[in-house]
Amino acid sequence: MLLVAFASSCTIILFIIELRGSIAYNPVPTFKIEKSIIMKHILFIVLSLCMITPAFAAPSLDEMALIPAGKSQMGSRKSLLELRPHDLFNTDRHTLGPENPLHEVTLDAFYIDIYEVTNVKYKKYVDDTGAKKPQGWGNPNFNDDQQPVVGVSWKEAVAYCKWNGKRLPTEAEWEKAGRGKRPIKYPWGDSPPDPEKLNYNEEKMKTMPVGSYEKGKSDYGVYDLSGNASEWVHDWHFPEYYLFSPKANPQGPEKGQYKIIRGGNWRNTEEYVDLTYRNATTPRMRNTGVGFRCAKNATQ
Repeated sequence: MLLVAFASSCTIILFIIELRGSIAYNPVPTFKIEKSIIMKHILFIVLSLCMITPAFAAPSLDEMALIPAGKSQMGSRKSLLELRPHDLFNTDRHTLGPENPLHEVTLDAFYIDIYEVTNVKYKKYVDDTGAKKPQGWGNPNFNDDQQPVVGVSWKEAVAYCKWNGKRLPTEAEWEKAGRGKRPIKYPWGDSPPDPEKLNYNEEKMKTMPVGSYEKGKSDYGVYDLSGNASEWVHDWHFPEYYLFSPKANPQGPEKGQYKIIRGGNWRNTEEYVDLTYRNATTPRMRNTGVGFRCAKNATQ
């Protein structure tokens, strides 16, 4: 008998053949089905495999926000006319104000984590892979389960997202997740920052549990895009990139010296926690101000 059984959470094909009779003496063997015994064995195997092999399932989209495809604004409101021509040849990466000028981009739909990756989630990754422990775990101000994991390098953040079936967001995706459909300065709008909306300006002297600031979430329901922990994104940094970046799905320069971090953190003052501010640092850097969140393509 050939029986094909399908389980809802993991697809399993079971080939069960029960042969009765002697092939040597009977050229046409008989197949006898004992349904109750077979079904018991099937149920046991299905349940066992589903419990011990969760990797068969697709990555979960729980706690991710769907950001729809379409156009959005990126960068500050300053125009090209405000940029001095000789600044294009200046080696200082902050001369231009790297968030200039304002421009429009078109992005495909994507998912992004509603919350920054937490310590408890990162611990599962460390336990599973033997990866290096984050710097923040050595400090009681940063090692609570629901605080964002901090003190991981860019490569470590990339590795975690890949292990989880995801990736780092591009900075264009990150900014759209914060601004929504409006050209606003902060995730909540244009009103100035205050302690009810974000963790900044060393008011807490540490990170807060993710999702602590309901009034500070974006139109898409994404938390902590301003303050708490700055966030690694995919892109290499180049200060003049906005002058020639592609209009559709920009990925950043192909190479560089620094990686972009976005959002500001618990240490930063008001001027460094808006949605257009672009900071950059060496991808090897690990400190208690920088964490990350992951993203995923809406279509594979």
